[in-house]
Amino acid sequence: MKNVALFGAGRIGQIHAHNLAALPGVKLVAVCDPVAENASRLAQSLGAAVSTPEAVFADASIDVVAIASPTDTHSDLITRAAAARKHIFCEKPVDLSVQRAEACARAVAEANIACMIGFQRRFDPTFSEAQQRLARGEIGRAEMLVVTSRDPGAPPAQYLKGSGGIFRDMLIHDFDVFRWILGADGDEAVWLSATGSCQVDPAIGEIGDIDSAAVTLRTRQGRLCQINTSRRAAYGYDQRFEVLGSTGLLACGNHRPTEVQQWDANGVKSDLPEHFFLQRYREAYRLELAHFFDRLQSGAAFRTTIADGVAAQKLADAATASWQSGQAVSL
Repeated sequence: MKNVALFGAGRIGQIHAHNLAALPGVKLVAVCDPVAENASRLAQSLGAAVSTPEAVFADASIDVVAIASPTDTHSDLITRAAAARKHIFCEKPVDLSVQRAEACARAVAEANIACMIGFQRRFDPTFSEAQQRLARGEIGRAEMLVVTSRDPGAPPAQYLKGSGGIFRDMLIHDFDVFRWILGADGDEAVWLSATGSCQVDPAIGEIGDIDSAAVTLRTRQGRLCQINTSRRAAYGYDQRFEVLGSTGLLACGNHRPTEVQQWDANGVKSDLPEHFFLQRYREAYRLELAHFFDRLQSGAAFRTTIADGVAAQKLADAATASWQSGQAVSL
């Protein structure tokens, strides 16, 4: 039995808490959140106790910490967990600073504990199946990746002010998908160009961020990737990618609440895509935690490591620099 403490009782923390509670051989024993009401409500609903970081790190019976707290707390909690020799599951990103993220990676390595970063898109059944088919050579050598990633609506500008910007907050997932799909053989980005604008909410521009972006990457082997993203899609949460290979194409479409289509004299109707990430990736969130504890038990490598978190952060920094300067960046 692995005893787990959860940091963060917000919406993603609640998702992870319920998934943890449902896993065999796992017991959620503690919930930490500075908002006492949130921590108490979640803990009581799952039979856990409300705790504090100090108590969690001092408790030798707690084997694992799951970090789903705000981004600016991640690096501190990772380093403290490493010092306490507790295994770590942490939501992306490791930190908004590459230097602090690298320091976390060193702390994890020195402590010789497990640390997995929550890039849940790698565990989405549709995306995962495409990656496995690619790995089996079913479309030959991958040559080009096109990623579409659009939110149904922009969060408040006040939230975005502390998010690190669209490339670190939103596109970091897409940068990880790029590395996962085109870099499985060790290929990495050597050139990146990013541009963007504000077309959704002028308040986002007023805080120095953008809400619409396009990124192009080229790898050492000449593979190409294009990522287009927006904080607004009137029709729902738009999550698609396609991989062009030397002998074929793999295309991954959106998920819908149902796959029913209605055909009549007025046309053909189907459900809109899932509304947001909590619905679209509900199964991915479950599968990534199951993977974490399975690999923790077996000692096998995790699908996403802290090194992946650092690498994605470096691409996000490069994209930010390219957008700000208006120039491409060599990596």
